[in-house]
Amino acid sequence: MEINSLDEKVVRLEKLNKIKELGINTYPENYLGKISSTEAKKIGENTILRTPEEIKAGFKNKIKVAGRMMIYRTHGKLAFAQLQDEDGRIQISFIKDTVKVSGLNSDLMDSYKFTEKLLDIGDYIGVEGELFKTHHGELTVLVDELTFLGKCLTPMPEKFHGIVDEEVVLRQRYIQTLTDEDVRKRFIFRSNVIKTIREFMWANNFIEVETPTLEQKATGAAAKPYYTHNNALDIDLVLRISHELPHKKIIIGGYEKIFEIGKVFRNEGIDPSHLPEHTHFEWYAAYWSYKENMDYVEKMIKNVFEKLNLDRVVPIKDKEGNIKEVDFLKKWERLDYVELIKKDCDINILNYIKNTEEDRVSFVKELKSKNIKIDGIDKMSLATAIDYLYKKVSRPKLIGPVFLYNYPKALQPLARVNDDNKDMVDQFQLVINGWELVKGYSELVDPIDQKERFQEQEKAAKTGDEEAMQGDNDYIEAMGYGMPPISGVGLGLDRFITLLLKQDNLRDCIFFPLMRPRE
Repeated sequence: MEINSLDEKVVRLEKLNKIKELGINTYPENYLGKISSTEAKKIGENTILRTPEEIKAGFKNKIKVAGRMMIYRTHGKLAFAQLQDEDGRIQISFIKDTVKVSGLNSDLMDSYKFTEKLLDIGDYIGVEGELFKTHHGELTVLVDELTFLGKCLTPMPEKFHGIVDEEVVLRQRYIQTLTDEDVRKRFIFRSNVIKTIREFMWANNFIEVETPTLEQKATGAAAKPYYTHNNALDIDLVLRISHELPHKKIIIGGYEKIFEIGKVFRNEGIDPSHLPEHTHFEWYAAYWSYKENMDYVEKMIKNVFEKLNLDRVVPIKDKEGNIKEVDFLKKWERLDYVELIKKDCDINILNYIKNTEEDRVSFVKELKSKNIKIDGIDKMSLATAIDYLYKKVSRPKLIGPVFLYNYPKALQPLARVNDDNKDMVDQFQLVINGWELVKGYSELVDPIDQKERFQEQEKAAKTGDEEAMQGDNDYIEAMGYGMPPISGVGLGLDRFITLLLKQDNLRDCIFFPLMRPRE
């Protein structure tokens, strides 16, 4: 889609040069003392406004606002424009004998003609003046002084609001946020959600930590990593796929409640609910079990709804586009993972709980006998195959919010073994209309058990399972210094925010989604 005009670019560049010739600093250092359009409107609501004629006799109650000029229309000696800042738009007005342009050599051009001839849609300007209301009741700033703040050399696209060309929207998000107020507010909402979550964590005595993005082992999750190389040390590295192991080392170091919000990278497919680079929120609490963290997750998410005054019922599309009403403030369900799969496809995954090669072959055979088709099933480890079965037969039916718990040991190499059944682990997931939003568990703190599970994962990787978890000897060494009971949780922030905003695709809620380079 063509949104720029080369001819108009040339004209705008000529205007910029003309502005320079008139003695004006075209890219000034700053513009201080301005207020937002929202603040200006509040002043207008709470102030007795004078008429333009009264104001012309002497400006008394001046305010300063700044932003892009988005609309300009002239009526002889009177002109109106719309000024847009981060909050929205406010109308401004120029009168021929009143407006002054800062720095303009008046011998070369009068100020009103400057606004008519040299300003373009998209230019940054600052204005100082007094508020009044037009005959139509629209709050307006009558401009006493205009300061030029920056030329828009590339013409603004016409009627960009509502453009359905996804290529333009995703590659040039800055144009979308500039011209579509709803989209601009979407990213302010994202910021407010993250702020609310941080405040909740701080209020509950969690400290925020930072851990490495470059690691020697891709561990802490079952995912395919990105590989890179450090020239200075001459070593191969991976981009982290999780915050998990560094966080547990911090707990070993004596801290009890920690969290991190940061990017993780997984070299996997891209679809509406998965991105290779995404914002992950992970936290760990010493002396908690997964049960305490289930309660904490529910409390934290309900706090977001309360603090941001969100509607408790949110219409959410599943992965097939089916909309369900989800009540986030009700009491959340808790379902047994094993029993759920058994109910949905009459397969008891406990029959394969020993996680041997014989179990894997028998499990695949049973799937095929029931005509359950999963691409690549013959090359998957048993753990991966069970996970794909759940995603096929059970996850699409879950509306929630619902916690799933009671998972086979093979599915989570870092989770604590259940006290009552040594083949199961203390893990949970939060699912909302087919979206997996949260995963948490009681942590495995036995270094001997952990080493054995890493070895099992290495065997799976050698058989071709690309999502098998890599072991980490440094972590095993750290575990030897002793660990308290711990529970940890990971939450996909992009996915959570996308659900709250009622969007269909994670890419609609991040500024810079990964795209192929242009031809």
